[in-house]
Amino acid sequence: MRFTPLSHGRTIAFMQKKAVQVHPAFAATRRQSKRESTGQWLLIAGGVLLGTIGVFVEEAHQHPLVTVLFRCAFGALALLAWGLATGRTNELRLRGKSGWIACATGCLMVLNWALFFAAIPRISIAVATIVFHIQPVWIILFGALVLREAVSPRQWAATLAALCGLALTTGLFGNMASVASWGSGYALGLLMCLGGSLCYAAVTILANTEKAITSYALAWWQCLIGVVVLAWVPFVFGWPDSAPAWAWLAGLGVLHTGLAYALLFAGMARLALGRIAVLQFVYPLTAVLVDWGVYGRRLNGVQLAGVALMAAALWTIKQPKQNAAGGG
Repeated sequence: MRFTPLSHGRTIAFMQKKAVQVHPAFAATRRQSKRESTGQWLLIAGGVLLGTIGVFVEEAHQHPLVTVLFRCAFGALALLAWGLATGRTNELRLRGKSGWIACATGCLMVLNWALFFAAIPRISIAVATIVFHIQPVWIILFGALVLREAVSPRQWAATLAALCGLALTTGLFGNMASVASWGSGYALGLLMCLGGSLCYAAVTILANTEKAITSYALAWWQCLIGVVVLAWVPFVFGWPDSAPAWAWLAGLGVLHTGLAYALLFAGMARLALGRIAVLQFVYPLTAVLVDWGVYGRRLNGVQLAGVALMAAALWTIKQPKQNAAGGG
């Protein structure tokens, strides 16, 4: 095919015009893809960071309530700084029943963290973190038994599988000698972790009843309420008496509350709910690897099978309807 100078010019102009017309849509697609990619990395970073909580708890060598108090104190300061930097402090104003929700969830989070931190030295970072993540099952059971919500056969099957996986993960059905080496506190640690997961499930349920308060505001108020409720603790159990202890506690508040929550909030805002549900398993996986790498505590074959069963079941449960999430 031959082009005359006139037709050639018109053809080039036409192609340029079409390119201009297509370009905005192409740019929008690229922006969305980049936004989702950034969101994934933010959630992964937040999950990896949360997976190191156990090391900070163990290395601080403090009473669990002292650890919770200073996580709340440093966390409240870090979240406030983040809110000021991002212009979100206006969200901290509570209206209507938001105040009661903030108080109730704050007290439950204090109890949740105290039980979780007390369980870690008794049953290990890995087992405590995995057992704690059974909380979506409590939400399903609460909805079915108390609120009379419809639960599909697939969800019931996933719930049963998650509970079976939980039983295997505890180690009680694996190498009993390794469990016995932890002492009589092992069973108590498991019960503490289950209690903590129940508290966190209650926080999720209460938070979902009040849409006027944002996740950021709820996290900040929970930390502030923790400081108020536990202000008496150092006078009974003692203040941290070394610079390293203060550093580990500050890390719990600044890194695992302020920075981790900021990463998770930013990541969730960029992703669809399905991807959020999958990426939340980065936290327990990191905890397992950290416990192995730092303290040499590894899960046996039966426990690993339980972890895999729990992960598959919880992924199934979270797919139909994603609940609000926070951090450990």
